[in-house]
Amino acid sequence: MWHSVINPVLRIFTRFDRREEELVDVVTTSTTPGDLDAVIDAIDDFARNRKWLMNVGDEKGAILDAAIVRSQPRLLLELGTYMGYSALRTARVMPDQARLFTLEVDPVRAAMAQKILAHAGVADRVTVVVAGLGDAMNDLGFETGSVDFVFVDHRKDLYLPDLQRLERSGWLHPGSVVVADNVKYPGAPEYRKYLRQAEGRTWRTVTHHCHAEYQSVIRDIVLESQFLG
Repeated sequence: MWHSVINPVLRIFTRFDRREEELVDVVTTSTTPGDLDAVIDAIDDFARNRKWLMNVGDEKGAILDAAIVRSQPRLLLELGTYMGYSALRTARVMPDQARLFTLEVDPVRAAMAQKILAHAGVADRVTVVVAGLGDAMNDLGFETGSVDFVFVDHRKDLYLPDLQRLERSGWLHPGSVVVADNVKYPGAPEYRKYLRQAEGRTWRTVTHHCHAEYQSVIRDIVLESQFLG
């Protein structure tokens, strides 16, 4: 249970030590504008070798990449932009005509993410929305059955309520895919329980065993769930 105490403290500390501002400076000064691969690599290097970042990371990012390639989505939704790392990975592998909308409640982080996305050359295909899902639903105005892929990586206590919001919205269609990070560490037990109970009825879920961001000790789980309707 130690990590349930340490992890929130670590996240509070990282919020105020200006590592995000430092990351923006490193990315924009050390990589060529429009070089998406270089930007992703620079963020990985910063998080592994300089200061830890709470983005999905390279190991779990590869799981996200593979899920997007398999599903070939046209409209994607992300809950939790942070510094734009997973949005960058998503833009790199999603189909050319696809569009990603990524939601971030912190306006400062949203602005920094937008700067990184623009530097990487993907701002025309990625829209950052400064809001949580509940507040953004009316403004987004997606058509019924239009959302093909969702990546969930925001507050863990919102995983299940927001999944249920998506179910009620009618945006999902049979075959829509929802990928959730950090289901084991720091953990989203109610979300995991809900999908386990829904297995074979409204959802079909694959469990990916992996490690927490940028280390090889703490175990984590990524859930990849397909909506059955």
